[in-house]
Amino acid sequence: MTRRDILTAVPVAFHENGELDLSGSREILEFVALSGNEGAFVLGTTGEFPSLSFEERGELVAASLEILSPVMRVVVHVGGASTYDAIRYVRQARAAGATEIAVLTPYYLKATDASLLAYFRAIAEESDGLAVYVYVFQAVSGNFISNELMARLAVLPNVVGGKISDEPLAQIAAYRAVVPEDFILYTGSDRDLAIAESYGAQGVISGISSVLPKPFRALRAAAESGDRVAIDQAQSHVDDAVDTIQGNMARMKAAYRVLGVNGGVVRMSIEAPDAAALVEIERVVAAYS
Repeated sequence: MTRRDILTAVPVAFHENGELDLSGSREILEFVALSGNEGAFVLGTTGEFPSLSFEERGELVAASLEILSPVMRVVVHVGGASTYDAIRYVRQARAAGATEIAVLTPYYLKATDASLLAYFRAIAEESDGLAVYVYVFQAVSGNFISNELMARLAVLPNVVGGKISDEPLAQIAAYRAVVPEDFILYTGSDRDLAIAESYGAQGVISGISSVLPKPFRALRAAAESGDRVAIDQAQSHVDDAVDTIQGNMARMKAAYRVLGVNGGVVRMSIEAPDAAALVEIERVVAAYS
């Protein structure tokens, strides 16, 4: 199943006082809508989801579907610290018109395989009419999905795929070996777009492509062509963008300012880029926008 989807992980804009900037968030969404990417991943880590209230999530889901769904797939992240929270988010997303959702493992407290299975089973059963992606990000959630558990989750009702962040591509391959053939796997490693397919992935979910989609589109096209020279050149541009923006939301907001997009500021405790980093951000925006 050879695919190289690029799904944009979308940031959320906040005012200097920390309040949600819905107007700025809509500007970000409108910019993403012009990217040419296959889809968008909203209210995920790049969207600073742990800092959002239920009401703010509702506003952002509605805006995301309004602006993006006419031109691309929209995957709404609904994972929570508890099954109770996640099911509320599932119902909210469905009511807004979502058709695809991603579910992070519970976070903060350590969970056993038995409790993780119960969490995902309850969400899967609540998700009729929705395509569900298991979201694995041990570095931030503290919880991991073993190969054995992924095999069990992959056959739950409505579960169609997974998003795997901050794990080596070998882990993608290990999951691929135990899930059904049509199960979709995305890596969260932006720079691995061209090679992820060889490990069994169908593309990337990329926060950096939210501000610099062009080098990713060029790398996808080069990989599809098989032109080694074009692949190497495009890969060098993606690597440059990744090394500079670093998946860091404060750096993304700085890039939006250079682009003339009102991306606001971050709400969570993320250090602002220093003067040297801002110079580099301006450079990559000029080179690849």
